[in-house]
Amino acid sequence: MNADDLRALQAPLKDAYRADADAARVTLKARGELDSDAIACKVETGRALAAAGLHPATGGSGLELCSGDMLLEALVACAGVTLKAVATALAIPLRSGRVLAEGDLDFRGTLGVARDAAVGFTDIRLTFELDTDAQQDQLDTLLKLTERYCVVLQTLRRPPAIEANISRA
Repeated sequence: MNADDLRALQAPLKDAYRADADAARVTLKARGELDSDAIACKVETGRALAAAGLHPATGGSGLELCSGDMLLEALVACAGVTLKAVATALAIPLRSGRVLAEGDLDFRGTLGVARDAAVGFTDIRLTFELDTDAQQDQLDTLLKLTERYCVVLQTLRRPPAIEANISRA
C-alpha cells in the first residue's frame, strides 16, 4: 500500500467523522472466562483463546501467557501498525523493521511482600529498529507522529478513568 492508497482508504472515514463526531466513537470489548481448574483466564482474542496465568515470578508454571507480556505485545502491535501507517502516509520507505518493548516489574508489589513496591510496570521502553535510508528529520517526524497516534501508547501515558465492579452471574 502506498500513501495514495492509504489516503483513498481513509478519506471517506475522515469525512464521515468530521460530519458526525459520534460516528468515530467505538467501544472495543474484551472478554475472558475463568478457568475452573487453574489460576488462569481464557481470553477471547478474535482468532483463538489465549490462556493467561500467573507469571513464573509469582508461582506460575510459565505454560500460560503472562498478562504483563500481553500488555507489552499490545503496545508493540499498536506502535508497529501506527509506525507503518505514518511511514506510508509520509512516503518514508522502510525495507524492514522491528518493534521492541521492555517493561520493568517488581513482583514484591504484586505478591504483597513490600508495600512500597509498585504493583505494575515502573518503566517501559519502546524501541524501533528500522532498515531505511530516510533522513534523520524524517525519522524524528515518524517517531513523533507514531507516539502521537498510537492508541496503546497514549493510553499508557494518559490512563483513562477505569471502573471495576463485581456482579453475580
